[in-house]
Amino acid sequence: MLNKIIISIFLLFTTLYAKPVLVYEDIKELDILKYSDIHIDYTKELSINDIKENDDLFQKNSESRLSYGYAPNFNIWIRFKLKNTTNKEIKRVLEYDNALTSHITFYDLDSNIKALKGLYFRQNDIKTVNSAFPILIKPNSEKTIYIKASSDITTMIIKLKLWENFTFFEKELKHQMILALFFGAMFILGIYNLFIFFFTKDISYLYYVVYIIGIIVHHLLYVGFATIYMLPDGWIEEILKYAPVIVAIPIIALALFTKEFLNTKQYPKNNAFLNVYLILIPISIVFFLLTDDYDKHRNTLTMLLLIYLMGLTLYATIKRNKQAYFILFGWFVFLISGLTMFLSSAGIFNVYDYFPYIVEASFVSEATIFSIALANRITSLQKDKDEANKRLIVHQQNETERLSKEVSLRTKDLKDTLIEKELLLKELNHRVKNNMQTIVSLIRLQADEIHNEKLQDILVTIQNRINAMSHLHELLYKQDNISHVNTYEYFEALIEEVVDSYHKDVDIDLDVRANIKMEQAVYCGLILNELLTNSFKYAFPDFIGTIEIKLFKQHNEITFLVKDNGIGFKESKQTDSLGLTLVDTLARNQLKGEIEIKSTKGVETKIIWQDDDK
Repeated sequence: MLNKIIISIFLLFTTLYAKPVLVYEDIKELDILKYSDIHIDYTKELSINDIKENDDLFQKNSESRLSYGYAPNFNIWIRFKLKNTTNKEIKRVLEYDNALTSHITFYDLDSNIKALKGLYFRQNDIKTVNSAFPILIKPNSEKTIYIKASSDITTMIIKLKLWENFTFFEKELKHQMILALFFGAMFILGIYNLFIFFFTKDISYLYYVVYIIGIIVHHLLYVGFATIYMLPDGWIEEILKYAPVIVAIPIIALALFTKEFLNTKQYPKNNAFLNVYLILIPISIVFFLLTDDYDKHRNTLTMLLLIYLMGLTLYATIKRNKQAYFILFGWFVFLISGLTMFLSSAGIFNVYDYFPYIVEASFVSEATIFSIALANRITSLQKDKDEANKRLIVHQQNETERLSKEVSLRTKDLKDTLIEKELLLKELNHRVKNNMQTIVSLIRLQADEIHNEKLQDILVTIQNRINAMSHLHELLYKQDNISHVNTYEYFEALIEEVVDSYHKDVDIDLDVRANIKMEQAVYCGLILNELLTNSFKYAFPDFIGTIEIKLFKQHNEITFLVKDNGIGFKESKQTDSLGLTLVDTLARNQLKGEIEIKSTKGVETKIIWQDDDK
């Protein structure tokens, strides 16, 4: 202990008299900046040779930390001397304790070493958050170290420490572990709120997730993790050109979160002011992206927004907004962290000297408090929903009793009307069927007086077409449900009518597995009549054959197939035949389907159409 006191007093006097700093093996860390000389190069043109040859440029420095804020238009030169009076080599690590400085050039002229590091240059040798430079001091020797620092976009803060190697890496490991825990905690909170958003669809959770992601991205850059672990070489310089955007995104997300969470529409004046502010923030971002002249003020507007949001939350608390109670404390914590980063970046006050991880602790605390507030929001909303459901149930019970009486009064009238309607429809179908039968009878009487076979054939065809529609109305008259037709029974009646008209020994295989709608049945009946008539008239000259008829439904698609094993017909016959033209027209225009006719081995007609009936 006495040795350390003597060494410290000796170091103090060596500083006063501008002598080299004595380095001993038992000194684990040393704040080297206050033992250094500095020079501010406003020309940014001085080289190491210019600096080395002009000792009178330097001035004594007694500060442990130098802060110049955003984008200083100059270079800082730092010079200090180290002396080893022992008979052993002494190895040390010089740490530049600010991850945001963009350019740091290290000169050890005695060892002919020059190293360029900083935010824009990844440290591929060792993964340290801050730039670090190894220094070797030979026995009984003295060396002079020069540091040139500049930062054209990020903050210019200078703090130099000389570490014993093992102590430095022990400190670095602890530092990175704490930062890793911070990022892990923030990531978990972000995932937690994202899942809640997916379940609740509450937009305030999504805004909060964007805020957390913005904080993680910003802090990865702020502490240097992104530079050494994530971003490829050269990316950081391009990304930091959009620094105003990176800073503003979490603030805007937090403002939108507050607006939604507190439902600021109930405070019209404050809501209008906040809307205007949210328009000004993007405008200010564009302004700072276009010019570097006012970079030191680029975070001022966002910090004022944070202060206003806290004031708005306080106002909502006074107005007894239940949600505001939970986030007021979170706002207070967040404001502390935001102000801390602002004051440090601007070079006004460095709270990290007293509380190294105050920002990380503030962010995690604030995120946890806001997450609890959001969770409580679910509870509150569920409670309001339960109360609303209770009121709704009582209202529904009252309405049910009132409506049940009214329904019972009208049900009888509706039933009577329905019965009357069904009777009228049945009577209508019956009369239509009778009228068609009358027409068929008249045609038959006329046919008996005609001896021309061609004319008789035409009249038979007309009779069968009319009968195809007549049988449908007869079925509808017999059925209780007239929306669909018993297709098998309908087709069976049509087949019997055609068989009676043509005396041929033809086997008919009927396979119907679905009932179709009434309007579809009309067209299917006409189509079947035409196809059967053609088969009986032309397919079997030896009066023997087979006709296969199928109708089935698969999913929402109905397939209607009529196939015979007759002699077939030529392709020209298909275009000349009135019956086949009628079949094609009914299939395409009325059923809205696709028709395919093949005449290789007999004639096969397949019609497929969509049916939306479930």
